[in-house]
Amino acid sequence: MSEKLNEQELVQYIADRSKAKPEAIRIVLKHENAFINNAHQGAKGEVDIDGDELVDYVLSRPDVKLDELMVETILELEMDYLMEKGLAGYLD
Repeated sequence: MSEKLNEQELVQYIADRSKAKPEAIRIVLKHENAFINNAHQGAKGEVDIDGDELVDYVLSRPDVKLDELMVETILELEMDYLMEKGLAGYLD
């Protein structure tokens, strides 16, 4: 974890690559955060998230007006950004 998360930079990174509006990106990230906060943490504090469940949860929120592909793209780009910054990674 080498850097602190810069939300504005993250949203701009996603917007530049997905062409989604920043407001829509923030809504997806807000619901993703709620989903993760309610997920079960492992012994080391890691959270194992099922990507399909996460996408379904985000799409079920009434204020999300994006299609499934765009939600998946936003979430994938967020992970790309976090991995580039050393803030996240995948568990084996």
